[in-house]
Amino acid sequence: MLGANDGIVSVASLVVGVAGATTDSATLLAAGVAGLVGGAISMALGEYVSVSSQRDSQRALIEKERGELADNPATELEELASIYQAKGLSPATARLVAEELTAHDPLTAHLEAELGITENQVVSPWAAAGASALAFALGALLPLLAILLPPPEIRVPVAFAVVLLALALTGFLSARIGGNPALRPTIRVVLGGAIALVVTFAIGTLLGTSGVA
Repeated sequence: MLGANDGIVSVASLVVGVAGATTDSATLLAAGVAGLVGGAISMALGEYVSVSSQRDSQRALIEKERGELADNPATELEELASIYQAKGLSPATARLVAEELTAHDPLTAHLEAELGITENQVVSPWAAAGASALAFALGALLPLLAILLPPPEIRVPVAFAVVLLALALTGFLSARIGGNPALRPTIRVVLGGAIALVVTFAIGTLLGTSGVA
């Protein structure tokens, strides 16, 4: 939802700003496609770098835990038992649980109890980058179509309406997915998008009427 929301706001602001300066469809198409492609690539690169750092950190923690288990298995068993004891188990039960989990798969037992991860849950930078780029592109496609498909005389009002409705939907869905009340986040997203559209349109109109663009 966040990627789609970014795509909607970024490209909508771009094409509405350009529409304030010119009604030429080819110019609007070029600006919108450039914004869509550039934004999707930027989102993908940012996500790739961020998730790569997270992946490297996870791998380092896994290797550290693997080394500690090899060097000090008894100490690690006591540590695991203390974790379960802190969660409310009796000392005897915590010790039994720790012993049985260690006998089955000591690395997984420690990773889950101490770090909340497993070896199979190490994040993928490529998957995150692809998902981020796709979400941005899908979000960006909406304002691009909304500015290009209507007749020139109504394309800006139509784009405003479509974009604000889309933002209301993404704000509502984001709040519901997060288990939060939807009204305030939805208003916040729509208001922010409306401000971006008004400002960029005003700047585009000013540049167009002044002859700069």
